[in-house]
Order: sequence, then structure tokens, then C-alpha cells
Amino acid sequence: MTRQNETGRFGDQGTGSDLRCVLAGNSGPLTGAGTNTYLLGRGEVVVIDPGPALPAHAAAILAALDPGERIVAILVTHSHADHCGLARALAHSTQAPVLGAGPAGSGRSPRMQRLAAAGLAGGGEGFDRTYRPDRVLTGAEVIRFGGSDVEVLQTPGHTGCHLAFACGDRLFAGDTVMGWSTSLVSPPDGCMTAYLATLGRLAARPWSVIHPGHGPVIAAPAGRLAELIAHRRAREAAILTALGQGPATAADLATRIYTTTPQALLPAATRNVLAHLIDLLDQMRVRSEPPLTAGSAFRLF
Repeated sequence: MTRQNETGRFGDQGTGSDLRCVLAGNSGPLTGAGTNTYLLGRGEVVVIDPGPALPAHAAAILAALDPGERIVAILVTHSHADHCGLARALAHSTQAPVLGAGPAGSGRSPRMQRLAAAGLAGGGEGFDRTYRPDRVLTGAEVIRFGGSDVEVLQTPGHTGCHLAFACGDRLFAGDTVMGWSTSLVSPPDGCMTAYLATLGRLAARPWSVIHPGHGPVIAAPAGRLAELIAHRRAREAAILTALGQGPATAADLATRIYTTTPQALLPAATRNVLAHLIDLLDQMRVRSEPPLTAGSAFRLF
């Protein structure tokens, strides 16, 4: 079942009688058609990723409820504003608690903490710096809301504190797995080492369907997860091949490798390349001159 959102377009998610999807009107190069806000359950409803702070989107979420239904919890996969920006306002209007990922900057690995302390800044991925959950979920727990058991999964990579939520064999993946695009991994909050490990853990489970934070439902999860892992390994190989021609920065490599990417998306591509380079640095397959920055030149060992 789908619901019309505030711009008059329709979400293409929401399979199952206990699941609805409201599509936010924040389409763009990094958000696709917009953010998917999920309403899980009947009677007592859980909202997964309330979406951006758009009053019309808040109204659309409330309009998607049937008479007598109430929102009992608001779950947040990560602290990017297009996923959590509406959380506090929706909590205020429904009296439902906000549960989920920690605030911006939390969950960084020790390596990423050191890089951040040394001055490595993010690529402007749009964190909501005001976001604070009522309760931080850390994974490895199951929460019961109404008639739904929701398993909390730690899925770091896109951000350090990214979470996913499972209801049976259905996965609500946030920005970890999407069908229309790969995920942005931008240090120091994004970590390619963690992201690849997350994809491996998710691939080990028999999901029937993945509901992503953006884009259409993924009806063949095993194939998509395998495809994403293969894509990252191919990107890593391309970076190593390019470095065989001599030292290069992440920006140099992105220009060489992402030859069909629109110019407007090259900064995001550069952050992905930097994430791969830092992972390769940890594997001792490349080296760079300290201190490590976004503009550092890398070379093969």
C-alpha cells in the first residue's frame, strides 16, 4: 500500500498489510526521489526515519494514519538531516519517543577519531547537528512495539553510528543498501572498512526484502548485496591500478575513475575514493605523506 506525499507523487514502497511508506519531497542527486518514511504496524505504529524537517511531510505522515491509530515510537537509522530532521517535531506532536542512532560524530572508529582530531573534515553530507534521540540504540537488541518485534542492527559505514532495523526477514536499511545507487562513504564519519564489514554481515542473512532509505524496494536482497560488495572490490582494484601510474590524490583518482559521473557528483565520488584509500592505508597496501588530509597524495607500497 502506498500513500500520496506532499508533492503529489507516490511512494513505491510498502508491501505487506502492516507497512506503509510516505515519500518526502526532498528529491535530489543524493536522495533520489526523496526520503522513504516507513510506518510499521497497525493501531500502534512505529515510524522508521521520519525524514527531513518539512511541515508538509509531517502532515503527510499523520494523514497516512488510519482513524484511531497512534505513533508509539520514532526510529532513526542515522543522523543525516534527510532522515532525522523531522524527529523532534514529530515527537512533540505525537508524544512518541525518538530512539535510534547517536548524534552526529558518534560511533567513529579510533582511526576516524584521530583523523577528525587532526583536522580531516567531512564532505558536507548534511548532518543534523541538533538531533538528539531520547534513547540511543546500540544494536543486538529486540524491541517490541504493539504487535511488531523490531531487531536493532549495528550497520556502521555510511556513518559511524548507522543502524538498520529488521522485522522478521524484512530489513529497513537506511542508507546502507539502496537499489538505485551506491552509498556515500565519506570520512571521518563514513568508514569503508566498517561499510564492507557491514555488507558482509547483512549478506549472511536470508532477507526476503530490503526497504531502503531512498528509492524502490529491493526484492532480491542477496543479489543486490553481492553486487554492492563486488562494486566496492572493483573500485578498490581500479584505485590500485591507477596508483600504479604514480602518486595521486583522491580528487585526481576520482576524475580518472568516475569518467561517466556528472560533474556535480564528483565531490561525493572523491569522498568515496578517500574512504577506499584510508581502508587501503590500514591494509598497508598504500601509503601517504603525513599528516593525512583530504588532499593528501597516495602511492603504492
